[in-house]
Amino acid sequence: MTRLGPVRYWHVDCHYDKVGMARGRAMKRLAIWALGVLVALGVVGFASRDWLKLHGPGILSRWMDPIAPNREVSWEPGPSAPATPPGERPPNVVVIVADDLGYNDLTWAGGGVADGAARTPRIDSIGREGVVLTAGYAGNATCAPSRAAILTGRYPTRFGFEFTPAPKMFMRLVASMTPEQDGVLRDPIYFEDREAKVPPMEEQGLPPGEVTLAELLRGKGYRTLGIGKWHLGESEPLRPEAQGFDEYLGFYPGGSLYLEKDDPDGVISVQDFDPIDTFLWANLPFAVRKDGSDRFAPSAYMTDYLADEAVKAIGANRNRPFFLYLAFNAPHTPLQALRSDYEALPQIENHTLRVYAAMIRALDRGVGRVLDALAEYGLGENTLVVFTSDNGGANYVGLPDINEPYRGWKMTFFEGGVHTPFFVKWPARLPRGAEFDSPVAHIDIFATAAGAAGAAVPADRTIDGVDLIPFLRGERAGNPHEALFWRSGHYQTVLADGWKLQIAERPPKKWLFDLTTDPTEKNDLAGVRPDKVAELTRLLAQHHAQQSEPAWPALIEGPIAIDHPLGVPDREDDDFVYWAN
Repeated sequence: MTRLGPVRYWHVDCHYDKVGMARGRAMKRLAIWALGVLVALGVVGFASRDWLKLHGPGILSRWMDPIAPNREVSWEPGPSAPATPPGERPPNVVVIVADDLGYNDLTWAGGGVADGAARTPRIDSIGREGVVLTAGYAGNATCAPSRAAILTGRYPTRFGFEFTPAPKMFMRLVASMTPEQDGVLRDPIYFEDREAKVPPMEEQGLPPGEVTLAELLRGKGYRTLGIGKWHLGESEPLRPEAQGFDEYLGFYPGGSLYLEKDDPDGVISVQDFDPIDTFLWANLPFAVRKDGSDRFAPSAYMTDYLADEAVKAIGANRNRPFFLYLAFNAPHTPLQALRSDYEALPQIENHTLRVYAAMIRALDRGVGRVLDALAEYGLGENTLVVFTSDNGGANYVGLPDINEPYRGWKMTFFEGGVHTPFFVKWPARLPRGAEFDSPVAHIDIFATAAGAAGAAVPADRTIDGVDLIPFLRGERAGNPHEALFWRSGHYQTVLADGWKLQIAERPPKKWLFDLTTDPTEKNDLAGVRPDKVAELTRLLAQHHAQQSEPAWPALIEGPIAIDHPLGVPDREDDDFVYWAN
């Protein structure tokens, strides 16, 4: 493995022999002029190579897969009239997933971005009109494995989906782009020797042999609709159209622009301390596909566009049961907001915070449009709506408060990385304004939706998730899970009976917290409770023995400070962990 420090630039050493005095002063001037030209050309050439290294992937992608102008999207219409009234047929299922949403980004519990300046009444309403899962956990601390957990009901480590798909070139480039700035104490580690074992990014995805929620519900007669971010594979056998979705509009990779970079209706915030942000601005397109089509430009700001298409899809399928998987990319970087949303928040002085808050404002508006469409078509009562985020807020946004009151970030298993907003609403069956305090997780969405639809979960494999409906209705007592588990390379975590153990190899560290008395993980008890450490270590070992090896290895491990965001100087005494991907 190689530790990669700040970017190193090529230097040109130009040598020449001095001409003899006999050749005269004119030849000297000619040689000096020629040398200057060569040096200039060398500098330009090498600078161009650095520029091309950064921008080349986007240029190549646009050349090989051009982006066409916007085109109208049509959703295949269902019956012109319902065979049975909405309340007498199986419930519709709508799963809404935000991307990198911080626990403190919503106002449901009295918090919110910029002390609640960006209100989220429509997202909050799902909890107010349904059940808030106060101990709701993500399937992983990064996006793609969490999405795999949501759609399969299984720990993604059971089928080797341990790391988020990314191209090798991207991983190498990001590892080499550590910003040369004061206060960076720890460099990323790059495992060059593993490159041969990593398949092309298009082939990194959800194995076709897994049964997705779309496949399960389609087998029960549901129309299955997907909108937004996929990030579970780009080759044909791994695409949503091959994984159970009748129709899918969105983008296969892990990110997209929200508008063209130079759109006058947009406002951006560039995080120049973050190498990933630098890469995203240089390469991300503003584009979607419909059912595997070529790429084309959306007609509006991405968050609004996805919401509007979800409304159209609901309208087209209002007379038959449907499953809608709506995966927004907000508020993931790059930070790009509508100017109208930005200008609606003049009380926020910090520019980055204001752009981020404006993105949250748009996300809430988009969720509201979906809820309004369900109500308009008389579907609100008999629709199971789930809202969550794929993981916690990211350190690379550079904002310190997005996961309050919890410690940690995306790419850590501290509560800030995996304890996410999680709301469930089904007015026909679930209580209104309730809270459920036992730990639940993304893996439960599969079994819960299956139970609501009357679909039997697959019997030929372990389903780790639990149907939560009987618990939320008070028909079953106790905790749905004896323990929950997470793993990313050398870093493993278990939560059992209120006790949470995290184990990492880089640096060698064990953290033990009693979440019942210390929910914000401030008091590490690993040194005073070796008995509990041993007990939970055995649980981890038992779980690990049932999991698969990663389908591809991690190429990079990046240092993540637990208690401050990226862009803030590291400290020698930081709690930190190397996150593998």
